[in-house]
Amino acid sequence: MMPHNLDSLHIKIIATLGPSSMDYEIMKGMVRSGVRIFRLNFSHAPPLDFKPAIALIRQIEQDLNLALTIMGDLSGPKLRIGEVADSPVEILPGQTIFLGLPEVRDQQSEGIFISLDFPEILQELSSETLVSLSDGMLRFRVKEVLRPGALFSLQAENGGLLSSNKGITFPGMTVPLPALTEKDVSYLHEALDLGFNAFALSFVQHQSDLEKIKAEIATHVADRVPVIAKLERAGALEHLEAILQLADGIMVARGDLGLECPLEELPVTQKKIIRACRHAQKPVIVATQMLLSMVHNPLPTRAETTDVANAIHDGADCVMLSEETAVGKYPLEAVEFIRKIAEKAEAYYLERIGGPYPPKKEKNPGKYLAYSACLLAENTDSSALVSHSTTGITAAFLSSRRPVHPIYALTPDPLTIRLLNFYWGVRPGLSDPSTPNHLERIESFIQKSDLFAHGESLVLTSGQPTPGQQTDHTNLIKIYYK
Repeated sequence: MMPHNLDSLHIKIIATLGPSSMDYEIMKGMVRSGVRIFRLNFSHAPPLDFKPAIALIRQIEQDLNLALTIMGDLSGPKLRIGEVADSPVEILPGQTIFLGLPEVRDQQSEGIFISLDFPEILQELSSETLVSLSDGMLRFRVKEVLRPGALFSLQAENGGLLSSNKGITFPGMTVPLPALTEKDVSYLHEALDLGFNAFALSFVQHQSDLEKIKAEIATHVADRVPVIAKLERAGALEHLEAILQLADGIMVARGDLGLECPLEELPVTQKKIIRACRHAQKPVIVATQMLLSMVHNPLPTRAETTDVANAIHDGADCVMLSEETAVGKYPLEAVEFIRKIAEKAEAYYLERIGGPYPPKKEKNPGKYLAYSACLLAENTDSSALVSHSTTGITAAFLSSRRPVHPIYALTPDPLTIRLLNFYWGVRPGLSDPSTPNHLERIESFIQKSDLFAHGESLVLTSGQPTPGQQTDHTNLIKIYYK
């Protein structure tokens, strides 16, 4: 599978599949409009239930001669309360209710009681701890510790309706639960057998969460499978640098993150995460409520179009649609509209930054070689940058400089192609491993491809090992005329 002219956007679009979009023609239309990654959400169904969708994706790959990435989204330790008596009940500002283990319910005869069957969480609660319920619509503060680790009184900071089985969060608190649950491990192995290409790990808080899932993957397959760390806990932001070292990418999961952080801080937090990812050469996905109104309406709101554009202006690699394509009435229209926004936003973004990002003053030859290649492409009016590497790191460096030119990334490894689908501006494809020299592989691709006209110039980069070289890295830049 080789790059071709279906790829015209720099930004990558991720679409979540669900009842509204499990259709060959809809999915094929999404790919033609820029979707390169399909997300399958394990919160709603086990991997085996997605077997028909996987078959459709692979059929579309063959029909369009285009590599697509299938990402499984592991649900992680989602915290939910138990049954609330007489649900739904109205909560008034200043009202006192009670939170505790299910077994102490009968010991609390007065007031509204909500149960939480996570003793390890309740052990961490103390006076003044913040508690958020019903997707952040209800906020409480621990008023009194009645029985340490078992029973607490909460005072409502605002009013609203409280229902059974709602999600509960503790803003600012590091939750003592691993990101990878036993259910996730079972689903992970099942999905690997089905041929999933990447996984999103929910509620990552520490680098150790990524070490666990990567070790689990290694027990099942020898291949490298990318793991995207979903940032949903406030505590993860304190360990972002360490998480970036091991994650293959980051998802700014604004739904749960917006419950953990003050909402007024979320836009700046998003910008900081995106910037950190670009500096680390790791792709970053902005997700949640991108075009939410299109679940029911054929057009998005003005605020939503601005939100998508701002994510692109911030430098995101990917934008992700969730309910819009999974259960919405207009799944294909949502993808088409996000593409239209991206086309306009990208043009302004590239105009505003005024050229490739220069590296910070640091000892990092890879960044400087990538920056030099981008400058050469501009100076020679080249039509594209073409790279070759086994791991994709050369293309990742080029992508992090955000050049106006498309980046054609050749690799002999099909798994690397699936990872490169997450990177801004990168159009991955398989190279011919029968040719030992990396540079010759690039030149052969250019000569055989109809993407480039005779006489066009291109800037080539590769990491062809030399006799004294200890590690593989980019060590060559060349201006090539077809």
